[in-house]
Amino acid sequence: MNEQKPSPGSPFIDEDDILVYGWIVDGGSGRPDHAAAELGLPQERAATALKRLASLGLVRPVPDAPDEVVVVDPDAVAATLTAPLRAAIRQQEEQLDLIHGKIDRLRDHFFAGRTGNRDFTVEVIPTMEEVRAALNRASAECKEEVVSSQPGGSGRVPEAMEEALGRDHALLARNVRMRTLYHHTARFNGPSQAYVAAATALGAEYRTSHELFGRVIIYDKSLAFLPERTGSWGGVAVREPTIVGYLYDIFEQYWIRATPFSDAAQDGLEQVAKEIHQTIVALLAAGLKDESIARRLGMSLRTARRHIADIMEALGADSRFQAGVLAARARLTDHPQAGSGPEK
Repeated sequence: MNEQKPSPGSPFIDEDDILVYGWIVDGGSGRPDHAAAELGLPQERAATALKRLASLGLVRPVPDAPDEVVVVDPDAVAATLTAPLRAAIRQQEEQLDLIHGKIDRLRDHFFAGRTGNRDFTVEVIPTMEEVRAALNRASAECKEEVVSSQPGGSGRVPEAMEEALGRDHALLARNVRMRTLYHHTARFNGPSQAYVAAATALGAEYRTSHELFGRVIIYDKSLAFLPERTGSWGGVAVREPTIVGYLYDIFEQYWIRATPFSDAAQDGLEQVAKEIHQTIVALLAAGLKDESIARRLGMSLRTARRHIADIMEALGADSRFQAGVLAARARLTDHPQAGSGPEK
C-alpha cells in the first residue's frame, strides 16, 4: 500500500481498519474469520484491524456477547487520538520560534558589521544559498518595482519556477510592478510558457528579445544583483546609485525594443525560426564564435550549431566566413540587434 506513514506519537489507522470499521457499521461482528471472509482479507489482517480499532477506542465489546462489538463515534475519541500529535506540533512551534529569535539576533550582528567602516556599495555574495537569502530579503523589502533580465530559454527547471512563482505572487500581492525580459528561445520552453502565463495572470509583465545584455535583477532602482563573473553560483549586490541607475537604463532600452511574450506555436514556428536564423546570420557576419552566439541567444551550443549548419547549407557556404560574406551580399545581415564586432 502507498500509505503515508504516521508521525511519531500519532495514532496509526490503517486502510484495513477503515474497511473493517465500515463492515461492523453495516452489521458485522467482532470475529476476524467472518470479517476476512466477507471483506476478502487474510484473517491475520482482519484480526490486526479489529485489535487496533479496539485499542484506539473506535469499537467496544458488547456485554455478555464475546464475539460481538459495536462502533464508537469517531468524533468522541478524536481529541484523545490527536492529543499527542497536537502536543508535538506545539513543541515544534516553540522550537521554531526559539530558532527564529536567535536568527534575528544573528541578523542584527550581521547587519551591524556592515554599517562599520567597510564599503558595501558593491558586495560579493559567495554562495548560492546566500544569494537566495539576499534575493528573498530584497523581495520582501521591495516596495515599488522589480525588473530583471533573464538570459536563457531552454534550461528552466519546473520546481525552481514553482518556487519563484510563490515569491513573485507575494510581490504582486503588494502591488509591486514586475517586468522581466527573456530570450525569444524561452517561447519554445513549456515550463517558461506555463510560468509566464501564471505570473501574467497575477499582473507581471514579460517580453522577449533575440539578444539580452546579461543577467540582472533590480529592486526599487536602488539594489541590483549580478552573477559572479567566474561562473560560480555566487552573485554581486550593487547599491551604488550611479551603477544601479545605469543598469536600469539599459534594461529600459531593451524593454522598449522587446516584444510581448507569447509561445512559439502562437506566433508560428516558421516565423520564429526565421527570426532566429536572421539573428544568427548577423552574428556570424559580425565574426562571433558558436559559443558566443549560443550564449547571446540563450540556447545550447548544440542547438546553435544545428542552426548554423542549416544556414550554411541554405546559403551554399563551405565555411563560416563564406556564410558571412554570402549573407552580407544578400543583405541578410540587416538586423537591428546584430553584433557590432568579432568576439574572441
